[in-house]
Parts: sequence; structure tokens; C-alpha cells
Amino acid sequence: MSGVNPDLQKEREKATFQPLHLTNILYGGAQLVRRRRAIENLALNDKEAEGTPTVFLSRTEAYSEAVRKAIHFLKKQKEHDLGDGPEILYYKEMFAAHENSPIGLHGVMFLPTILGQGTTEQIEKWGTMAKNYEILGTYAQTEMGHGTFLRQLETTATYDPSTEEFILNSPTVTSTKWWPGNLGKTTNCAVVLAQLHARGECHGVHPFILQTRSLEDHKSMPGVTLGDIGPKFGYATNDNGFMRLNNVRIPRDQMLMRYAQVSKDGVYTRKGHSKLTYLTMVFVRAIITFDCARTLAEGCTIAIRYSAIRRQGEPDKCGVEPQVLDYQTQQYKLLPNLATSMALWFAGMFMRDTYLKISSQINEGNIDELPQLHALSAGLKAYSSWLTSSCLEECRMACGGHGYSHASGFIKLYVDITPACTYEGENTVMMLQVAR
Repeated sequence: MSGVNPDLQKEREKATFQPLHLTNILYGGAQLVRRRRAIENLALNDKEAEGTPTVFLSRTEAYSEAVRKAIHFLKKQKEHDLGDGPEILYYKEMFAAHENSPIGLHGVMFLPTILGQGTTEQIEKWGTMAKNYEILGTYAQTEMGHGTFLRQLETTATYDPSTEEFILNSPTVTSTKWWPGNLGKTTNCAVVLAQLHARGECHGVHPFILQTRSLEDHKSMPGVTLGDIGPKFGYATNDNGFMRLNNVRIPRDQMLMRYAQVSKDGVYTRKGHSKLTYLTMVFVRAIITFDCARTLAEGCTIAIRYSAIRRQGEPDKCGVEPQVLDYQTQQYKLLPNLATSMALWFAGMFMRDTYLKISSQINEGNIDELPQLHALSAGLKAYSSWLTSSCLEECRMACGGHGYSHASGFIKLYVDITPACTYEGENTVMMLQVAR
């Protein structure tokens, strides 16, 4: 095969199984694999994907480049009729691999929350606008003072029956919304998680739709203070932001009311389990395991291919140094990690299918398996993200000094997946919840 390193080709020829058979199993069958590869080829041949690597750009330049790609990406989604399911992810994985989108939270959390927590009327109004990208949203939950312990969020939404409005406030410094992706510069709407107060009682955390910026000039709405939180460990193309609210009034019907509602005169009624408020977060946890599996598989691919072509050690009689992959110590480092990536892959598939099954039951009013869904998603999220972070580091170190270079690809993988140990529930807390 032209262009393939001879040592790598020899290793591939030693395979005792057909790689395509495994590929078909991993991706759901031969037909889906052919479709996936056709979509990937579209992305690989897309000239708009070319450009200066983000590591050589300033933070502002990296963000601007990501916005350009995101806009182009949406055009291609419509042009090739890729929908909003797996096919659009196939394109993105090739077009902008491990580049965090400045509009990513819109499809991953903002829209799913509206569809999952909204009434039929709210879905028709806000869901339609979100699907058509007439508005661009994010999910504002985490605060400077509280992240995983959501019951103690401090942002308030106090109902005023005289005007049939909720008044949103950030009463303390620690109530400042802090970390929501795409909040700093990009979005103009948000699902805001706030403590609901009505008739002098606090009814706990509930979701509200808030317009954060003008649809005309993108300036912050009255009473809304927005900004970017600055450089992070990674996620350079994601404008994680902060938000403070000062007596911001929104209509009563901007409280998402599928599972709880407040009447015009301020009477609070709950129509489902209080934990249903956090279904969006459970959804994200459910897909993290699969993300971890894919990321670790990529890291193993880099390290094993490197080990196959890297020669180091005492030359044989012909003056040829041994392949690093032939050392048992190298095999001991890498092969268990490869097996782990496959185990996580199938666990991720199981978690995805379980989420879809139980969420369908919840939509029909059956919440019997909600505790199981929470425990399973929390435990797998914590275990897979911890394991992937440590295994990736082992793969990187197995590549010696070259693994420390940005050119290796490990840096992108590592800073992309390591935050999963923290977001959507800090891992230690997740494991404690599973134990309970």
C-alpha cells in the first residue's frame, strides 16, 4: 500500500481477524459503516476545514476560526441533509476533530432541555426557533459557588403575580453563573437553572428560558451582565462565560413547565419527580462514556502505530534496531488500554440504549427506572472519565518525548476529555451517589 510505513503494514498483515468485521460490529453493521465513510470523505475533502492549527493562533483568532467553521458546518449539515443525529457527528469528527464548538451547547443541552422539559406550546415556540437557529442558546447551571451540589444554587426566580412575570436575580457574588459553554460571546439565549420562589415559598431549582442578548445588535439585555471567564486548561475555542442577573423580568410562560408549573395567581404544582429537572445532565452523562471510549481508542491508535514504526535498542546482526512494540513492557502498557477502550465502547453503547429506553418510559409517565438511570449514568461517567484520563497519559508517555509534542495529537485528546472528570457532576460525588 502506497504511503504506509513498511513496519506498520507488516503488523497489519499479521492480524488474525478481519478488521472490517470489527468495524462493522462497532458501528452497527456494514451499511452504516459505508454511510459513515461516505460522510467522512465529504468532510475530509472539504477545503473549509483547512487552516492554521489552533495551537499557533491567539485565543481571539482561535475563537474566530471556530465560529467560521461552525457557520460552514451548519451550511453543510443542510446541504447534505445530515439531520441532527449520528451523521452530523461523523462529519464533525472529520471536519473539526476535538475542536470545541462555540455553538456546541445549543444542540447538546439547550435544545434537548426545551424538548425534554417544555410543554407542547413551549416546544412549538422555542424548540422551533432553536431548531431553525433563529436563536442560539446555552445551558446556565453552574455557579461560582456551586456546581455539583445543585440544590444549593443561589440564582433566584421570584414570581410576581401582579405582572405574571418571574424576576431573576443573582443575589450574591457566588451566585454568578460561571463556566457555561458558549455564554461568554456567542449565544443570545440560555436555559437558566434558578431557585423558584412563589407565594413566599421556595420550591427548589427549576429551568427558565432567558434571552441574554439582543437579536438585533447582540448587546446584553437590560439587567444581564455577561463576559468570558478567560483562558482555561484547554477548550480554547469554547467561550465559557459568566452571567449576573439584576431584576431581570421574564414572562410566566418562560418557565419550562412540563413537570412543574406556576399558575397566573402564583400557585405551584408539580407534575413529576423533582429529579426530572436534571434529565439534560443525565443525557450528557450518558454520552460521556462513549466519548471516553472513542478518545481512548484514538490515543491507543497513536501510541501503537508509533510503537510499530519506532525502532530503538541494540541492533541485530543485520544492523536493524528492534521495534519498540516488540518490547513486552511496551505491550504491557498499551494493549490493556486498547482492550479498555473496546470495553468502554460497548459500555457506552449500552448506556446510550438504556437512556433512550428509560427516557421513552419517562415521557409516557413511568419513572420507575429513573433511579437506575441516574446511578448507571453517574457511575459510568465517573469511571470512564477517570480511566480514560489515566490511560491516555500512559499512552502519551509510551511515546517518549514525541508524545509531549502537539504534533502527536495527545494534547488535544487529553484537554478535551479530562474535564469530563468534573463537568456534569464531580466524579467523587458521582461515585458516592452510586453507593447510596
